Amino acid sequence: MSKILRDEFSSIFETVFREYEKYLYVSDIMSTPVLTIDLEAPLEDAVRILGERHIGSLVVTEKDNPAGIVTERDLLSKVIAQDRDPAKIKVREVMSAQLITVKPTNTIKEAAQRMIKEKGRLVVLKEGKVCGIITASDLILSIPKIPQTMDMVDDAMTKKIVAVEGETSVREAAKLMGRLRIGSVLIRDGGGPNGIFTERDLMTKILSRKLPLEVRVGELASRPLITIPLGSSIHRTAVTMAARHVRRLPVATNNEIVGIITARDLVEAYSK
Repeated sequence: MSKILRDEFSSIFETVFREYEKYLYVSDIMSTPVLTIDLEAPLEDAVRILGERHIGSLVVTEKDNPAGIVTERDLLSKVIAQDRDPAKIKVREVMSAQLITVKPTNTIKEAAQRMIKEKGRLVVLKEGKVCGIITASDLILSIPKIPQTMDMVDDAMTKKIVAVEGETSVREAAKLMGRLRIGSVLIRDGGGPNGIFTERDLMTKILSRKLPLEVRVGELASRPLITIPLGSSIHRTAVTMAARHVRRLPVATNNEIVGIITARDLVEAYSK
C-alpha cells in the first residue's frame, strides 16, 4: 500500500472512530458501587477496606455527602513515608478534600482529558450524588486502536528506573516511594531487576494485615517481572496491562530495563 493510501486510510479510520467515540460515555466504563468511609473514621479502617477489596481509593463522606477522597498514594506519602501510625489518625487528616468530578454523560475522551489536567481519579456525580468512580485502569480498557494510539511507548514512558535490593525492608522501600511520589520500585536480587513491589502490594500484603514493615521487600515482590518491549504501541501496552491486571509495566530491550510505563501515562497519551 502506498504512503498516500496509508495516510488516507488512517485519516478515514480516525475520523470514523472520533464519531464513534462520541457515543462512549463515562457511564459505560465507571466502576460501581463506590465504597465510602466517614471522614471521622480511623485511617486503619480505610487501610483494611482498601487492602481487602484490592482497590486504590475510597470516597470520604460527611453525613452521607461526598467530602473528599483517600487514596493509596495519600497513605503512602502522608502516613508511611512519615512514620505515622494509621491507628492514630483520622481519615480527614490525610484525605484530599477536593473531588475531581465528571458526569455520567461525559465522553471517555473528556474524562481522560480531565484526569490528566487535574491529576487524579474521577468521581462520577449525578444530581449531586456519587454514582461511580473512574481510574486510569478503567480508562485503558477503552483505549482504541487508532493512529493516535499506535505511537510507541518510548516517548511516554519514564526513563528513570528506581530499584532496590531484595534485602531492603518494606519500610525503607515504602519511604522511598513516598518521598519520590512513585507507585512502585523494581526489585534486584544480586543482578538485574526480577520483580516489582507496588503501593497495592504494600496495602494488600502488609498494611491491611497489620504485618511488620521490617520484612524484606523481596519476599513480597510480584514475580515474574512482566515487561513490554521497547517500541510497543500505546494500544498494545494498554491491552497487555488490562489482560495482566497491572497498572505499570517495565519497558525492556536486549534484556535490559530502560523505562517504566503506567496506566496514567497511557491515558495521557490518549487524551492528547
